[in-house]
Amino acid sequence: MTPSINELAANYLNKLVKLDPILATELGTPDDPAALPDFSPEGQHARAELHRSTLATANVTEASEAEQIGKELMIERLTTQLSLYEAEEWLSEINVIDSPQHQIKQAIDLMPRETDEDWESVTARLTRVRGALEGYKQTLQLGLARGRIAPQRQALQAARLARQTATPGGPSYFDELLTSRRRQRPESVARLEAACHEAATAYLDFANFLELEYLPKTPEVDGVGSDRWRLYCQLFNGATFDPRESYLWGFDELAHIRREMESEADKILPGAGLAATITHLDTDPSRVIHGADAFRLWNQQILQETVAALNGTHFDIPDAIMRIEAMLAPPGGAAAMYYTPPSADLSRPGRTWYPTQGRTEFPLWHELSTVFHEGVPGHHLQIGYTTWLGDRLNAFQRTLGGNSGHIEGWALYAEALMDELGFFEESAYRLGMLASQAFRAARVVIDIGLHNGLAVPRDLLPEAPERWTRESSIPFLQAMAGLDRDFATSEVDRYLGWPAQATSYKLGQRAWLDIRDRLRRQEGPSFDLKRFHHRALELGFVGLDQLARVLVGSPTPPR
Repeated sequence: MTPSINELAANYLNKLVKLDPILATELGTPDDPAALPDFSPEGQHARAELHRSTLATANVTEASEAEQIGKELMIERLTTQLSLYEAEEWLSEINVIDSPQHQIKQAIDLMPRETDEDWESVTARLTRVRGALEGYKQTLQLGLARGRIAPQRQALQAARLARQTATPGGPSYFDELLTSRRRQRPESVARLEAACHEAATAYLDFANFLELEYLPKTPEVDGVGSDRWRLYCQLFNGATFDPRESYLWGFDELAHIRREMESEADKILPGAGLAATITHLDTDPSRVIHGADAFRLWNQQILQETVAALNGTHFDIPDAIMRIEAMLAPPGGAAAMYYTPPSADLSRPGRTWYPTQGRTEFPLWHELSTVFHEGVPGHHLQIGYTTWLGDRLNAFQRTLGGNSGHIEGWALYAEALMDELGFFEESAYRLGMLASQAFRAARVVIDIGLHNGLAVPRDLLPEAPERWTRESSIPFLQAMAGLDRDFATSEVDRYLGWPAQATSYKLGQRAWLDIRDRLRRQEGPSFDLKRFHHRALELGFVGLDQLARVLVGSPTPPR
C-alpha cells in the first residue's frame, strides 16, 4: 500500500536517524548511542539520495486536509536541501559555529552522564571521533580538488577552535569531560581518559590538516555572492527575501531602535549619552554577577520565575516542559548563547548554554532579554511545545522542518513581547532588550552588505562605515549593540561563515509581527493575542511563507 504523507515523513525520519546519529541523539532515540555520522562524500551522497527518493514520493502522494501543511513543508524542506547539495555547498562546509567539528561535540554534550552505562556510551562515541573527522576531511579534500573551497578566514578560525577543543591545560573540552567523570567515579576514568586522548589527538590532527593542507589553497574573499546567499536565505527562512529591500529596511529599523535606546539611556544617566550609559551599566556593581556558576544560577532563577509568571496567564505551558536547565557551554565554540531541545520523550529537558569565553564577571543589563530569548517565551516554549505535541504533528512539523526564520524570529519576537507585557520595568533591562533588537537589525545590514556587495547608504545611518569589510563591520556592530570587541569579532566571523542565518532573527521577527498585525486587522475586536500564539504554536515548525499562508491566507509581504 502507498504510505500516507505522515507515514512517508515517519519513514524518512527513521532512515535519516540511521544516517545521522547526531539527530538521533538530539531526539533521544538512538539505535546506537555511540554512533556518529559518515561525513565523507559517500555519507553525503547517501543522505541526498534519501532526500531525493522521499521528495519524489511526496510529490505524487495524496494528502488529506489535515496532512496538507505537513506535505507542503516536507516538499519545501527537501527541495531546499537538494538545491544546496546540487550546488555542492557540502564540499566546503567550514564555519565557526555549525560545521561537523562542532556537531560532533554537541552530540557528546547531549548524551546522558548519570550512570556507568551512560559513561560507557560516551567513551565509545569518543573512540569514533577520529573516523568522523577523517570522513569530514575526505569531503574537504574533494572540495579542494573541485575548487569548492571555504574562505580563508573560516578555515583559520576552524583550525583555532579545533586546537582550543583539544589542547590540554586550557582547559580543553576533553579535560572538562574527564573532570566531570572524576567527580563521580575517580576510580573509573582509565578507559575514558584513553578515549579522550584519542579524540583530542584527532582534533589536533584535523587542525593540522586545515593549517597545512587546506589553508594555503583558500580564497581571501569572505562574501559568498547574491546567488549563494539566496540559497541559504531559503534554507534558513522557508522564504526568499529580496536582499536590497531587506537591507534598506534593516537600516531604517536600526535607526529607529537607536533613537529609542538613546531615550532610554537618558532615563538612566540624564545627559550622559548612550555610550557612557552602557559603560556605566557594564561596571555597575549592583548589576554585575561575579563567578560563572553564580551567573548560571541567576539564569536558572530567571528561567523558573518566567515560566511561573507566564503559565496560565499569557500562555498555557504543558507540565511536561515546565522544566528547563541553565548550563555553561564547553570551550571550543562561538561566543553566542544557544539552546538545545528536549528529547522526544521529554526525559531530557530543554537547556540553555552560555559560553563564558573565560570571563568571570557578567553585567546583567543585557542578559535578561537573552534569557527570555533562549527560554520562555522564546526557544524553549516554542520548541518544547512542538516536542510535547509529538505524534499530533508529522515528523517535519515536529522535528525536521525547523528553520531559523521561524524559530529565531519567534525568539526575537518573544523578547519584544515581554516588553509589551511589562517585564522590562527597569530602564537598564529595557535598554538591554533594545540593544538586543539593535544587534539583530545590525546583523541584517552587515550580513546582506558583506555577502551581496552592497553599497552603504550613509544618509540612513551616519555611523555606518564607508564600505563593508570584515574589519569595518566589527566596530560598527560594537557601536550599534554595545558589544565588546571579542564578541563582535566572533559574531562577524559567524555571519561570514553562515550566510543569511544572521538575518533570519530580525526578518523572522518582522514576518511574525506582520502576520499578527494582518490577523488583528482581519479579526477586528475578536482578535485575542493568547489565541494567536496558541494557533501558531500548534502548527509546529513551518517556513515563514507557509506560516503566513496558513494563518492569514497569503505569504508574508516583505520580499
